[in-house]
Amino acid sequence: MKFALYFANRGFFPGELVDAAREEMTEALKRAGHEFVAMDKSLTKYGAVETKADGERYAAFLKEHEDEVDGAILCLPNFGDENGAVPAFRHFKKPILIQAYPDEIGRMSFEERRDAFCGKLSIMDMFRQFGIRFTALEPHVCHPLSPEFARQIDVFACICAVVNGMREFSIGAIGARTTAFKTVRYDELALQKAGVTVDTFDLSEVFARTEALAGDERLPGLKKEYLAYSDFSAVPEEKLDLIARVTLAILDLVKEYRLDTLALRCWNEFPSVMKISVCVVVGFLNHLGIPCACELDVGNAYAMRALTLAGAGVSTCLDWNNNYGDQKNKCILFHCGPVARELMTDGGKVSDHKMFSKTWGKGCAFGACEGRIAPCDFTFLSAKTEDGKISAYLGEGKFTGEPIEEAFFGCGGVAEIHDLEKILRYIGRNGYRHHVSVTPGQLKEVLTEAFSAYLDCELTVF
Repeated sequence: MKFALYFANRGFFPGELVDAAREEMTEALKRAGHEFVAMDKSLTKYGAVETKADGERYAAFLKEHEDEVDGAILCLPNFGDENGAVPAFRHFKKPILIQAYPDEIGRMSFEERRDAFCGKLSIMDMFRQFGIRFTALEPHVCHPLSPEFARQIDVFACICAVVNGMREFSIGAIGARTTAFKTVRYDELALQKAGVTVDTFDLSEVFARTEALAGDERLPGLKKEYLAYSDFSAVPEEKLDLIARVTLAILDLVKEYRLDTLALRCWNEFPSVMKISVCVVVGFLNHLGIPCACELDVGNAYAMRALTLAGAGVSTCLDWNNNYGDQKNKCILFHCGPVARELMTDGGKVSDHKMFSKTWGKGCAFGACEGRIAPCDFTFLSAKTEDGKISAYLGEGKFTGEPIEEAFFGCGGVAEIHDLEKILRYIGRNGYRHHVSVTPGQLKEVLTEAFSAYLDCELTVF
């Protein structure tokens, strides 16, 4: 990440506070592995911003560097004058972290006191009045070289990744919504108002591209990747070849149309016409860092994009599928196999899809990827469009690694989530899908801040 640094001042405070802050803040960012730019120290008193004129100089500096920075850090070595901060950031559209120095017991004389504790509240108030979006993390004040601020930098970097990646991106909707799944209806215009373009593709185009890719020079390399990715020992060679060609067809669409995220109609045509299932294709795309939701769930494709940006770079879309005995805070999250190998205990085993083979005949649907989700903390997110707006719910849980009987089809994991019964009632009563997207890690703080402070999405947090 690369950040623009801003140093505030109020005139009757000693200038050496600003000089020290410049050294300490730049050292903190170097330690965290981030780059930074700062306005030339000679342009203002102490190289800080205080007056409206100072703020206008800083705004010009920001405009010059806006395309290269991911966000800004507003440093308050002392109270800091809000009259300079407002013109400095009034037209800046990326995230802003407000950091304030703490005062020290025993150094509270007029000559030594900072008052940044108070000044931070003043800046926040003025930003709110002027509609400038910002981030303020706990604790309210902390030294740049403290462990607390090191954590704030990590959190803010993830916030920047989510906000900048969600404000303008494209979802490729491949295929039409199946008649049976009215639950995944979505509103393209609501998404577009939030900067999300949906590009739609008929499955016939994917099928035609797949047929034309027979003998493509890229196929041997991709098949080798698949054999290393999962256990294909039960899959006939011609089915592996077809799976690889479908994958290339989709990757070509991604490249040609610059798609960031995908939602795929995975049935009925793949098993009924092409005689494969594409669960492992979806999982492989997620493995490559291209979020892909199955069953044409565009809302969860949106959620997967946010999760992927925030965390480990991989997410998946699962069903709220089964209770786990009589344990009220546990359930089984499952899908037929779109889970990337990074989330599994191993790479899984590719099989003939049991549900589809029952309908269209044995051997018609190789491509399910069966296995178990590895134990880990996870963050869950699901989104919908309704009444012209995007809404989502967010929470955290844990995949426990507890056993699921061997006969259980697909890829599943036992999830433990606090107040699960309350969450399930909320999902059902508020029109959310039977799907939920997950990614490893505890990212509720990052996503709450990204959505509530910057993005046009109504968020409920559990």
